[in-house]
Amino acid sequence: MQKNRFSHARRIFSGIVAALVLGLAGCQTPAITNLTPDALAENPSQIYTISARISPKDAGYVRGTLIPRIIIDGQNFTMTKSPLGENIYEFEYQVPAGRTEIKYYFLISYQVESSGILTPREDYSQIFTANIAGRYVLSLEVNRGPVGARISILGRGFTANDTVFFDNTPVRTVFESPNAISFYVPAVEPNRNYKVTLGNGSVQSPVGTFRVDALGGATEGGSPSVATATGAVAGPLSVTPSSLNLRTGEKAQVTFTTPVTASAGGLLIDVTTDVPESVIMPEVVVPAGSNTVTVTVEGGRPGNGNLFAKGAGVRELTIPISVR
Repeated sequence: MQKNRFSHARRIFSGIVAALVLGLAGCQTPAITNLTPDALAENPSQIYTISARISPKDAGYVRGTLIPRIIIDGQNFTMTKSPLGENIYEFEYQVPAGRTEIKYYFLISYQVESSGILTPREDYSQIFTANIAGRYVLSLEVNRGPVGARISILGRGFTANDTVFFDNTPVRTVFESPNAISFYVPAVEPNRNYKVTLGNGSVQSPVGTFRVDALGGATEGGSPSVATATGAVAGPLSVTPSSLNLRTGEKAQVTFTTPVTASAGGLLIDVTTDVPESVIMPEVVVPAGSNTVTVTVEGGRPGNGNLFAKGAGVRELTIPISVR
């Protein structure tokens, strides 16, 4: 990493003063193209590569006279040729501890020849800002799966307040660590792609595109069939018993079976009810490596209604329930 600081020669200083007078933010020469992203992923060494494509446009430019520099935090550094391509120069800058933003601009000096006379020239770029991103998304673990599958997102800076969104609709999200967060594929229309974002408050960060697959129970048109609870497989999901008749406080074992084996992270069966005060039950997740799960359902306040189950491509499985 190059760390030598240059003394400001008089002509360089004059160029900087002129740049400030003209207003750097609105003056960009076509000879300088910044190749550095606006957001730099935070790393433990706090060293970041700033690069630019530099090619003077003046007629008569004398090759070999170019001196590219970068001005960061009032310091003047010489850039070096990059192995990434012709006319690309770079500088590795170690950001001071605690900083989350750097401002910089490029300053180049070179000579042009006209009628045998060499004349020094300088060009400068606008002022650029780069943010050190402590929170960012690297990738989805996979980019497709069925309804109910648990999918991981890898990155950095995640918190328990983060929520995953499918086409701007929040889905069930599980915080695993600052570097990993997961979600269950919601009961949405299969055989299409959905935009996945990660949000914390009003700001959402793009994650990628996820395709929801249909597993079993497909009709001729490709859409999952509607299933009814009969105690046997009806489409891709079955439940036993097919209905529940409980007293308040009484418990019953209910088994959900899918025709597919749950992958790593398990397979969520999204169960809701129209009588929430009458039903007490846990989240239904088929464990990894299995295709069945049994949960305990307890009767709450008296009432009559239904449980509605979605998962593994089924649109809706209805289980009547009565609590007396």
